[in-house]
Order: sequence, then structure tokens, then C-alpha cells
Amino acid sequence: MSKFGDLPYRPCAGVMLVNMEGLVFVGQRIDNPDSDAWQMPQGGIDDGEDAEDAALRELEEETGVSRALVDVIARGKEELYYDLPEELLGKLWKGKWRGQRQKWFLMRFKGKDSDVNIALKNPEFSHWKWEEPSKLPELIVPFKRKLYEQVVAEFLDLV
Repeated sequence: MSKFGDLPYRPCAGVMLVNMEGLVFVGQRIDNPDSDAWQMPQGGIDDGEDAEDAALRELEEETGVSRALVDVIARGKEELYYDLPEELLGKLWKGKWRGQRQKWFLMRFKGKDSDVNIALKNPEFSHWKWEEPSKLPELIVPFKRKLYEQVVAEFLDLV
């Protein structure tokens, strides 16, 4: 293992946001415009912050969707992990983390598409769409694929 093997995992929360038709929100990251990689909303848990509150905060920060427009349907049974690929270690997150440990939440979107706003002060996504849950693992960057397979497997029956 590299010299980064002793680094901790960054605590994060993720949201599988599903609409009334059973499709999942995915956004194309603004910092990687040449990539065909799409992802669900997710981000770091602040010190002293509960994972569900972090998930709701990240959802609003990344999509403009407020907590009033969602119902929390399920919470992941356990944290899921991924490691950064070798070429990104020491470059992302100021080199403090080797990857992420994520707590995932399934949320139902009760709003309209016009309630989604990715043109925010600090945008994460350049584009967004609703997608079939089964297609999510093939849309994410390869090093997060196994994690997305786990999220889909856990929540699919509830979508």
C-alpha cells in the first residue's frame, strides 16, 4: 500500500433522491466537464453534524432542493467506503483523506422539476437528469462503482 494507506476516510453523507416515477437524480460534476461521469448528491459531514442533517444540507447546497421538498424513506444500514485511485491520493481534500466513508439516505422528492436549481452560488453540477436506478453504477467514476452498486442494491426495493 502507498504512503497514503494510513490516512483516515473522510466522513460523508449521500442522497439517493427519487422522484414520484422512481427515477434518481444525478448531476454531472462541474469540475470534470470532459467526463461522462454523473453522481448523486453527497458531501462531507461537518464536525458535530448528524449524518442526516449533513445529507439534507448537501442536497440543498448541490441541487437547491430544500428539506421541505423531501421525505426521508430509508437510512443505509452501514457506512460504505471507497478509496481514491493512486493518481488522486494526496491531491484531493488537501491530502488529508484516503477516500470516503459514506452514510446514505433514500429520499423521495415531492417537488417539481422547476424546484431543482443547480445554478447556485458554488455550483457542483453543470447538468442534471433523472435516471433509472439500475443505470447508476455505470454512470459514476469507476473507483466509486462498487459503492454505487451497494447503494442501489440496498434501496432498490424501496424506490
